[in-house]
Amino acid sequence: MLSINERTKTDILLEEIADYVLHKDIVSEEAFQTAQYVLLDTLGCGILALNYPECTKLLGPVVPGTVVPNGSRVPGTSFVLDPVKGAFNIGCMIRWLDFNDTWLAAEWGHPSDNLGGILAVADYLSRKNVAGGKEPLTVQYVLEMMIKAHEIQGVLALENSLNRVGLDHVLYVKIATTAVVTKMLGGSKEEIVNALSNAWLDNSSLRTYRHAPNTGSRKSWAAGDATSRGVHLAMMALKGEMGYPTALSAPGWGFQDVLFNKQELKLGRNLDSYVMENVLFKVSYPAEFHAQTAAECAVKLYPLVKERLHEIERITITTHESAIRIIDKTGPLHNPADRDHCLQYITAIGLSKGTITAEHYEEETASDPLIDQLRSKMVVVENKQYTHDYLDPSKRSIANSVQILFKDGTLTEKVECEYPLGHRFRREEAIPKIKEKFSLNIQSHYPKKQQQKLEETCYDYKTLAQMNVNEFMELFLL
Repeated sequence: MLSINERTKTDILLEEIADYVLHKDIVSEEAFQTAQYVLLDTLGCGILALNYPECTKLLGPVVPGTVVPNGSRVPGTSFVLDPVKGAFNIGCMIRWLDFNDTWLAAEWGHPSDNLGGILAVADYLSRKNVAGGKEPLTVQYVLEMMIKAHEIQGVLALENSLNRVGLDHVLYVKIATTAVVTKMLGGSKEEIVNALSNAWLDNSSLRTYRHAPNTGSRKSWAAGDATSRGVHLAMMALKGEMGYPTALSAPGWGFQDVLFNKQELKLGRNLDSYVMENVLFKVSYPAEFHAQTAAECAVKLYPLVKERLHEIERITITTHESAIRIIDKTGPLHNPADRDHCLQYITAIGLSKGTITAEHYEEETASDPLIDQLRSKMVVVENKQYTHDYLDPSKRSIANSVQILFKDGTLTEKVECEYPLGHRFRREEAIPKIKEKFSLNIQSHYPKKQQQKLEETCYDYKTLAQMNVNEFMELFLL
């Protein structure tokens, strides 16, 4: 029998992630092409967020006026920060409007949140290399790291549900960022494992800020916090800080026993490029992804109901179990973070406005009594087949349907949408819309000449991939 202080083998999950980051060659052309659109879409979401003071008040250095030599630039701003704070800034912008990509499985999340850490470190390393007479990193390398971060976060999410034990999905952002950034900084397998073990020991945010009665703006900066923490732990590991081999499995004290209900963490499939290939884009509407197809249904019904909204008797939303668990809300909604995570509110906006924008979550729209009147007439029910297809890896559907009963007894058609526009099954249809979304987002911040240069660069894969990261970042500076 082992003595209480005897060392055991390193947790296999830590080694599997480290080996993947260090040694796996990504050969999927589809993954790299998808990563191109994830990169431009994610940055576009961050640029749009700069129009919101509640976001921008959180940006910048800890001490105002601080500028770091060869530091990380923050797109759309004049900030030059250390990589840890740079990662928080970029991550905060990316997530603020809940408009970047999404991954749905046993756990949910937004794998492009990792771009905060990846881009901040890539810019820092590139500028440092140039100053030292070395070659900077290329955007191709950033795309590869994005694919690997997506894969780590997404495959962990396939079968390991954090939400079932009350923990927030941003833990997987921290894990993925820690792994790829330690590799970017030149870390060995031992150093990656050390950094990862500390990331697991860090604990995890509670989901409290995503649910009534505490839904709040932390959900918009939590991923920035997670990706920046990953950078911090990676940099500590490169200085020789020790790791903890059984951070996950240690009896009584490891993550699994303390925080994961004594369940064993496992990878749902071999790590490759599956997640990037199947990631979901939020193309049309800034709303929690389980409601995207409901939003499409509502907008499709809008022309039929816009003149009859006060004649509605009942609105039936048929959905899947995960949507019911996290965004089925009745009663008061207290802020934009509450509203963009409410299935009924999102559907009401689609039915009454014919579209959904970030402004529709603000007080001016929410104070319209018609919105709550429509919400009060909604009934949400589960379709077991929707739930089954949501979990089917060959489908990964996110189905919703909406049907309206009027007071005179007449019904609209039951409008059903299984796959949102950003789904892999609708990728060809979505690409022009992703470009359009990017153009509209950067129009909100940049003069026309700079906007045209950004479009010219980001839409051409070969030009983008070969560009040095420091030069790419300069395109986004004001």
